[in-house]
Amino acid sequence: MINNLKIASIASYDASGISISELKTVNFFYGANGCGKTTLSNFLAYPDSGVYEHCSISWEGGRVLKTLVYNKRFREQNFGSGEVAGVFTLGEATTEDIQHINNKKRQVSDLRGVQVTQQATIGAQQARLDDLKEVFTNDCWAVYKQYEGDLKEALRGSINTKPNFRDRVLAEKQSNGSQLLTLDMLVSKSETLLGEQPIRIDTIPLIPAYENLVTLESSAIWQQVIVGKTDVDIAGLISKLDISDWVNQGRNYIQESEDCPFCQQPTIGDVFRGQIEEYFDESYEQDKVRVTAHQMAYLSLTSAVLDTLDRIEASEASKIDSKLDVDAFSAHLRALHSQISENTLKIQGKLEKTSQQVELTSTAPDIEALTVLIRQANDLITPHNQLVANFNNEVTALKQSAWRFMVEQLTAKITAHEQRANGLQRGIDSISSQISTRSTEISSLDAEIVDLGRNVTSVQPAVDEINRLLRAYGFTNFSIVPSPNVENYYSIQRENGELALETLSEGEITFITFLYFVQLTKGGNDEGSVTDDRVLVIDDPISSLDSNILYVVSTIVKDLIRFSKDGGNNIKQLFLLTHNVYFHKEASFINSRSNGDSHTGFWILRKNQNITSVTAYGISNPIESSYELLWREIKDWQRNSGITLQNSMRRVVEHYFKILGKLEDPTLVDQFETFEEQQICRSLISWINDGSHTIPDDLYVQTPDDSAERYLAVFKKVFEYTNNIGHYEMMMGDAA
Repeated sequence: MINNLKIASIASYDASGISISELKTVNFFYGANGCGKTTLSNFLAYPDSGVYEHCSISWEGGRVLKTLVYNKRFREQNFGSGEVAGVFTLGEATTEDIQHINNKKRQVSDLRGVQVTQQATIGAQQARLDDLKEVFTNDCWAVYKQYEGDLKEALRGSINTKPNFRDRVLAEKQSNGSQLLTLDMLVSKSETLLGEQPIRIDTIPLIPAYENLVTLESSAIWQQVIVGKTDVDIAGLISKLDISDWVNQGRNYIQESEDCPFCQQPTIGDVFRGQIEEYFDESYEQDKVRVTAHQMAYLSLTSAVLDTLDRIEASEASKIDSKLDVDAFSAHLRALHSQISENTLKIQGKLEKTSQQVELTSTAPDIEALTVLIRQANDLITPHNQLVANFNNEVTALKQSAWRFMVEQLTAKITAHEQRANGLQRGIDSISSQISTRSTEISSLDAEIVDLGRNVTSVQPAVDEINRLLRAYGFTNFSIVPSPNVENYYSIQRENGELALETLSEGEITFITFLYFVQLTKGGNDEGSVTDDRVLVIDDPISSLDSNILYVVSTIVKDLIRFSKDGGNNIKQLFLLTHNVYFHKEASFINSRSNGDSHTGFWILRKNQNITSVTAYGISNPIESSYELLWREIKDWQRNSGITLQNSMRRVVEHYFKILGKLEDPTLVDQFETFEEQQICRSLISWINDGSHTIPDDLYVQTPDDSAERYLAVFKKVFEYTNNIGHYEMMMGDAA
């Protein structure tokens, strides 16, 4: 049966629509013409039509039943031509045949009942599983949020929704065997790999042959005292005066003349010249050449070293992401420049005064510090370049490691979730397997029922039953006969043999189509569908009927209602829609009661501002009589937009005071004491008479809220001044 339904965005149902829940076995819907009843019945007949894309039906246990709908469309489709499809029923079946079929159907019903219970159990288990998943999903998301700032880019691709992230975590738990890295390592790699695609960085060149430079700086030659030959006569004087370097410089000024370059006296002779040359012998010159050679080597080495280091400094300082500690490098380089400049001056002094001892400052500490900085930078550049060379693979590995890290953070929660979820899923799978087994049993029983029904079904019993009812209710000038043209079809024929369909009155067509529908509820248009379970929808079956036939139809409908509530047959649910108060009252009055029971529900459809709404009344029948309905319209005037208020008030006054009380309008007016009150009463009578015969155009006239409130107060005073306030309070529900 249908548990719930929704109708929206069709005819007078707006986008919000209406939702009808807690439907019963028998459901009464009352509503005025044009309030949406036919739209509701057409939807139930053709729920898959494209025009109902915003409507929905919820079936109990998910089992969709055949729906038979009696409405205007049914009449047009089945009686639009001269031939009517036959109805197969079990009319010729023996008591034993019917009992055998009913036993099979009862077995099917029992099995389906168990399935419904099991489906409900699965639903409850699934709800628990869904709740468990939601909690776990939020746990996963909370961990993601914790590391979102650091790992968002690495995890990108499965974080567009919480469920997607949860599913990815569970999948990675099963398949991810990548290396588990620390968060710092992941962040570092992410900065390299997930920003702009990195490019290769050239390694920094090492300082060329700086070991030779250090060796030169520690050479013994800088401490060596280089002087002339000591066994020459003049050597004693030079040594005593410590003027070896001065004399050596003066040698370049000794000319062929005998004028001394030192004292400018004619004292230079061959002997003196000979002693000078002998003093500065070949050994002296060789030592001096060695000093010069050391100087040239030092200048060459330092030039190469400083040139290399200067270029490194300039290059790395221009890079935003240099791996070199440029500040420390520059500090050591400035110190090195200073040291080399100082050593160069010392060496130059040694050449000028070879007898002096000089000590060069060692550049080794700064050069070694610079070398360490270069190597440290290269240690960072090398793996960076390896990443560049294997970029795509490294990005993939990073993302895998990021997911591995997330799984590690959630390991305890994953284990707990899987244990509980797997237990619930095993229960669901077990029950589903049982449902599947029972479905096989049901299919087998259904096939047996179809075979049994096929052997005992016929269209003739339906013909006989329709004709019997026609004769019983006075329709004697036509009957249903088997079609002479098409097997298992009917024709409507006059007593003289003429076809009667085109000459039937509207009431006759309505009645005969309803009788045909009733037979169809007991059978089917083919042998295989006779025993199918079904839902019945009856929409205004008394349209165009005489009042005496109304009671006939209501009696037939009550039989269908009792048949539906019995539960041991193929009618599983019934919907009755009508606008006729009397028919509603008659059809709903069963077993000396007008209110429903646990199997019956009541609803009223209303249309306000061209929009349909629904009110549920549970098992309480809201339609007791037309008079009570008028009072209900007055009580609920705001819900009904006030359009029917004047008409309802007029009819109450006429029925209660004029027809029952024999009081005319002037008499009612005279009950008011003052002239002003009498004028107000006359105004009320004029107002309700005016509004009861016309319906204002909603496009131009707004709901008369102020007038309605004012005249409702006068309406009450009419009952008060005529000593009928007790009746007013009873009908309005205002009695204390």
